[in-house]
Amino acid sequence: MILNHQAPWLAAGLIAAALALAGPNGAGAQLRDPPPGWDMWDPGWTGQEELWDPQRADQGLRWRIDRHEAFRQSGVPAAYRGASNPFASTPAVLEQGGALYAEHCAGCHDPAGTGHGEAGLALYPSPALLANLVRTPAGVDEYLLWAISEGGGPFDSRMPAFEDRLTREQIWQIITYMRAGFPAGGTGRD
Repeated sequence: MILNHQAPWLAAGLIAAALALAGPNGAGAQLRDPPPGWDMWDPGWTGQEELWDPQRADQGLRWRIDRHEAFRQSGVPAAYRGASNPFASTPAVLEQGGALYAEHCAGCHDPAGTGHGEAGLALYPSPALLANLVRTPAGVDEYLLWAISEGGGPFDSRMPAFEDRLTREQIWQIITYMRAGFPAGGTGRD
């Protein structure tokens, strides 16, 4: 069993997913309550097919499920397989990554990566919670490179593709900055 300081946000995510499936009036999937003293990693509860059934989820949740499910089933597209970030978290890289993040990402994802940027407030689905994503098992380098490069187009979400706007090096600098915990609050300044 693996539990650490990140467990509370994951539990909140599972509960939010269950509530989203239930819908505003409680209609939708009939999920079993977790047993007393439940372990969030227990496949007996979290593995309920109805919990993750894309057909029962609203469209916004399906968009998120589709990318994660594609990654889980097939990995990333061939162009991103095996890619790993060449940058260390040096002050120069973090400064450059922060400036790029502020210019291209913070408007939707907000300076701290919590998905509440001014430009993203009207988007559906809402922008990804990058501060959490970079800490999850799905947030590996090749996944982040794929998501930023190709955006949400393959999954019908509004995330723009940056492969024609930023170099791969710039995308890696942004990823380095995010992995460092958004140290300048997305401003690109210390």
